[in-house]
Order: sequence, then structure tokens, then C-alpha cells
Amino acid sequence: MIIVTGGAGFIGSNLLRYLNSVSQEPILVVDDLTDGSKFRNLVGVQIADYMDKDEFLGRVQTGQDFGSVSYVLHQGACSDTTEWNGRLMMADNYHYSRAVLDFCQAHEVPLIYASSAAVYGASEQFSEHPRNEQPLNVYGYSKLLFDQYVRRMQATARAQIVGLRYFNVYGPNEKHKKSMASVAFHFDQQIRQSGVCRLFAGHDGYAAGEQQRDFVYVGDVCKVVSWFMEHADKSGIFNVGTGRSQSFNDVANAVIRWHGAGDIEYIPFPEHLEGRYQSFTQADLTDLRHAGYRDEFADVATGVTAYLDAENP
Repeated sequence: MIIVTGGAGFIGSNLLRYLNSVSQEPILVVDDLTDGSKFRNLVGVQIADYMDKDEFLGRVQTGQDFGSVSYVLHQGACSDTTEWNGRLMMADNYHYSRAVLDFCQAHEVPLIYASSAAVYGASEQFSEHPRNEQPLNVYGYSKLLFDQYVRRMQATARAQIVGLRYFNVYGPNEKHKKSMASVAFHFDQQIRQSGVCRLFAGHDGYAAGEQQRDFVYVGDVCKVVSWFMEHADKSGIFNVGTGRSQSFNDVANAVIRWHGAGDIEYIPFPEHLEGRYQSFTQADLTDLRHAGYRDEFADVATGVTAYLDAENP
């Protein structure tokens, strides 16, 4: 059995579909369906069972038996980067993750978990080195703190541990994320509603719409997770991005091309994001490539087309 936490979420539900396409192994989905709209992400997916995240945590902490578990894919987290409730963030992203990791190690179960490029924050370098880790918010810090815990355990680990630092992931099944959904999602919605994509004006030394991020298609993320499942001898913390930054203008233009019409409008940079915004990210894939991963990653034009095609069959 494979356990996928956060399985009703964005990346988790895409992982479920990917696993269904490559394996017949039963899947236990763990999530919190307080927001019942997330059920839509599970429609059409084959799973063996569903468990609420609090029940799962209780069973993990008391060492209860889940039967034969081949992998835990821990994607569950509070992913709202604007959330400043530190107690909530630490409970969901750090203490919960520690409990899952401790359970996996006690039962010698491989663990692949979601970290985040938010750990780099104010840094201008994006390799997996402590000197580059400068989070700008408590979300990024909660992810970094767990990465640090993992690093301390690696030398004595009894089973594979892989942390994947996702950069700006976009793709199907992210509607429930609302304001935290990708810019590709928001640009698509804006074109549908008004015919205009709204981007930030020039800021932080970048021209209007030219702030740059490493935008990675969720299908490529699933391939990386699957590769590490096939290479249980590989452990560590790895960036997952394309290795090339592209501008917000690139994303907007890809969405406009898909629709066949649309314009771009530039709006003032929000004051509340001053000092809390990454104007540039670009994954350093040296460690991932050194581990042996060779597949290429879709650029924005290709990924956005695949995204919108999948959402509009």
C-alpha cells in the first residue's frame, strides 16, 4: 500500500492519477475535507481508502499498524504563504511531518515529502545549501525547520528519506487553493472574466511583468516523485523546478495564446508584499541531476498548454 497525505490537494491528487497510471498498488489517501469542494480532485481516482488527517496522526503517534506500506508520499501541509499563525504552521508543517517521519523510520518505510523553494526566500542562490536558506515568511521557515530535522537524521536513517523543494508548481486541480493557486490559474480566470491579465508593474529592479520565477508543471513533479520511488537508494533534499526562470509576462502570454485573445494590464506592486516577495527564483538542479534524474522539464508555453487542455477537455 502507498499512503498519500494531502491526497485531495493539488499536487497530491495529481500524484494519485499518476500512480493509477503506472501501478496497481492500493492507495490510502489522507487529507482534511473540511473544505468539501476538494472532493472533486478525487473523482475518477482509484483509491483503497480515505482517512482524515487527525485520525491518521493519532494512529501514527501511537504506532498503530497500517499493514504492508511500501511508501509514504507526504504532501499534506498548510501551504498558505500569507498565513502568519505560527502555531498553526508549526503544527501542520513541522510537528505533523516529524511524526510521519518518525513513524516511517520506526517501520523502515521510505518517505518522500514536500518541501518548498520558499526556504530560499531572500537568497539569490538556489542550491540546496544552508547558506542559501533565508525564508521570508513562517511558511518557509516551517518547511526549513523540517528539512533541518531530516538532515540530522540522514546519517542514521533506516529507510529512504527524500525532501523535494517544489518551485512554482502549476497544473490541474488547483481551483480550491483560491488566492494561493498559481499565476497560470489566475491569468486563465482573468481572461475568462474580463479578457485582461493583471500583472505587477516594475518593482525590485524588474520591468513591468518581468519578475521571474521557476514555473514547473505538476506532471513533471509527479515524474520526479515516481523516479525516486524507483530508486530507493537515493536520499536527500532536492530542488524540483525546470532549472530556468521565466517571466510573468511569459505565463500571461501563454494563457492568452491558448485563448486566442486577451490583453495585459500592469498594476502597482502591493505594499503588503514589500520585503516578503521573491522577484526571482531559479532551481539549481545540480544535485537532482547528480542523483541520476535525466528527464527534461516543460517550459511555460508547453506546460500551460497541457494545463489548460487538461482542464478543458
